[in-house]
Amino acid sequence: MSLPTSLSQHIIRRPQRIALLAHIAEQGSITRAAKSAGLSYKAAWDAIDELNNLAQKPLVERSVGGKGGGGAKLTAEGERVLRLYQRLQVLQAEILGSDEDASDFNLLGRLMLRTSARNQLHGQVIAIDSHGRNDLIRLQLAGDLSLDAQITHDSTHRLELEPGVEVVALIKAGWLELLAPGQPATPGHNCMSGIIETILDAEDGPSEVRITLPNGQVLCALAQPAALRALGAAEGQPIQVQFAPSHVLLGTPV
Repeated sequence: MSLPTSLSQHIIRRPQRIALLAHIAEQGSITRAAKSAGLSYKAAWDAIDELNNLAQKPLVERSVGGKGGGGAKLTAEGERVLRLYQRLQVLQAEILGSDEDASDFNLLGRLMLRTSARNQLHGQVIAIDSHGRNDLIRLQLAGDLSLDAQITHDSTHRLELEPGVEVVALIKAGWLELLAPGQPATPGHNCMSGIIETILDAEDGPSEVRITLPNGQVLCALAQPAALRALGAAEGQPIQVQFAPSHVLLGTPV
């Protein structure tokens, strides 16, 4: 089974995050792996969430009660991706030792852009419905979850979207709205149910809420502490998250 195109591109563009898998395999702990990789605990979990969201299957799973701040281990898929990364390192060393001009590699680096969106979900286009100048793109995510994205008809053509094309859905954390379990969602909005994994309070500003979906992917939302109290939100508790299709950005590999 091949890797999703989005994850393959990520391996090439951001190898330092894939390398974190090796530290997890060696250390068996997020805290120790983060220290070994020169990352903060939060940065390490951000990287893991992003990798799990881009893969068809989770690459890392948390083992409750582990030593050193919570245990973690690679899944079978994570071990496979790590082996692929190690093979890529060998190929990369061969390429860098070739006669290619360094400016060519710099050009490739400029063409491969990063994004500030906290939520990046790998999906596949399964339907396109036209509504005037806009198209509603239905995406199939892992675990039989789906979401809708609204983009212009011109964007559909520019991205060459059609059923079967793999894309990455980008959603800023501030665009997600939390709802109590069972609370009706706004008509036409995407609505997903999940479990609150972590609430990270900020000294000044909204709290960061990480929500684990049934398929293992993680969404990051921002919410004011007062709003969280009103919802009775707490780690381990169910929650809903909604967002408008117009707040979903789509990207395809170059």
